[in-house]
Amino acid sequence: MYNTLLFKKYLPEDFDAFHDLVKADDVMKYITGKGLSAGQARKKFDSILEINQDPDLGYFKVIEADSLMLLGDCKLVNYKKDATVFEIGYLLRKEHWGKGLGTQICESMLALATTLNPDKDVIGIIDPDNTASKRLLNKFGFKSFFVGVEDALATEKLILKRTVSE
Repeated sequence: MYNTLLFKKYLPEDFDAFHDLVKADDVMKYITGKGLSAGQARKKFDSILEINQDPDLGYFKVIEADSLMLLGDCKLVNYKKDATVFEIGYLLRKEHWGKGLGTQICESMLALATTLNPDKDVIGIIDPDNTASKRLLNKFGFKSFFVGVEDALATEKLILKRTVSE
């Protein structure tokens, strides 16, 4: 159904599209618990624009190449609690769930991570109830190492170990 996906960094003029994506309760259920208000979305978007100043890492719009439709977004960033680890993330509009897009997005973000630093571990942070995301990350070799509450949200952290430990 989706031929080619494009990954484009968010730009200042993309706020309305971003807010339209993150205001939906179903899209944000496993991220913040509910959709973001315009103010919350603006605060998050401004932080994304800061992160996107990095030439390689950041938050990317996921666009279907033929239609130029915004399907969702994803990120590959340095993990805020440990910059020696990449963090991967993604969200999709509900109508695109269960169609293999998560797999395509993960493949693309992990390929980018490998290009940038093939030895750097990658973490995925999910809601423990998000079984679809857990299955997806497990498919790529991520292993769970933390389940608990962090920043007042139920959290599960999974890691893809890529460093050679001695």
